[in-house]
Amino acid sequence: MHKAHPLRIFAISGIITLLIGAFVGYELGLAALWLFTVLAIMEVTFSFDNAVINSRILVRMSPLWQTLFLTIGIFIAVFVVRFALPIFVVMAATGLGFGSVTDLALNDADRYGEELYKAAPVIDAFGGTFLLMLGISYFLDHDKIVHWLRPIERVLAAAGKIRFIKLIVMGLVAALLYFTVEDKLKETVLISSLLGITLQFGLSTLATLFDKKMKTSGTTHQVGWAAFASFMYLEVLDASFSFDGVIGAFAITTNIVLIVAGLGVGAFWVRSLTVYLMRAGTLAKYRYLEHGAHWAILALGCVMLVKLYHVSPPEWVTGSLGLVFIVTAIISSVIEKRRLAKTTIDK
Repeated sequence: MHKAHPLRIFAISGIITLLIGAFVGYELGLAALWLFTVLAIMEVTFSFDNAVINSRILVRMSPLWQTLFLTIGIFIAVFVVRFALPIFVVMAATGLGFGSVTDLALNDADRYGEELYKAAPVIDAFGGTFLLMLGISYFLDHDKIVHWLRPIERVLAAAGKIRFIKLIVMGLVAALLYFTVEDKLKETVLISSLLGITLQFGLSTLATLFDKKMKTSGTTHQVGWAAFASFMYLEVLDASFSFDGVIGAFAITTNIVLIVAGLGVGAFWVRSLTVYLMRAGTLAKYRYLEHGAHWAILALGCVMLVKLYHVSPPEWVTGSLGLVFIVTAIISSVIEKRRLAKTTIDK
């Protein structure tokens, strides 16, 4: 069977879903099984654009590091990002110890959800600015010659000639957030947003430097520190997407085991989707798909920042934003491909 065949790529995710679903249904009942399904679908919907970006980065990594991303990386995604990291966030927000917060998560999920919700400004400021920085970095590139939303993207690409334009724009965003959020959040939002900007800039700069070194040496895949930098970039990106999903999951259920199970299974499907997009060469087939993914990332980043002002769109709206951009980009790519083919035939 070809390595890019969907059945081969998605088989493990399907088996894991059935096993965990059977456990949830047996232990918690049919109602919990339905919630488990909703959470898994929500995670995939939220992270579809994440899979597109992941595939672009993963294809540059060596087979060994691709395997590490799918093994160690999935452990980090499920247990560290979706279970342990929210606990550390609540610890920082409440001053409680790890044991106390873990006990809350397992035995008093309602209060744990409330504390996590109180810590949402930290998550939204960090995740929002990280994603916004990622999105504008793609469009503020003066070497970019393919444009989807041409009037906007051409202007942004031209602006990319300005030295340090990305940091200038994000610095203005951080300042705007600081001066417009409520007083009690100012310091928290400023520190979180600057951390998000710095981390994204640092990781992307390292990745760029290692890419240049890789091209100079004539190697085709990242190994060593270059692959490690990309690996960490992927994990931080996953965390930025997932934080919002973890908080949103408490609107569906307060059972932490059910949340980790549903979102964890969703993470497996996103990993499989990433591999499929990479092996099938989907980005090459749909020339505007990467553009759509980055517009979706910008939209999600903006949604997270808007939440700092107590404006919270329904989860289905947030999840649908990414799909709208992705689907529209695919349709545009197909139309453009047919137009180019027709032009070639006519000539």
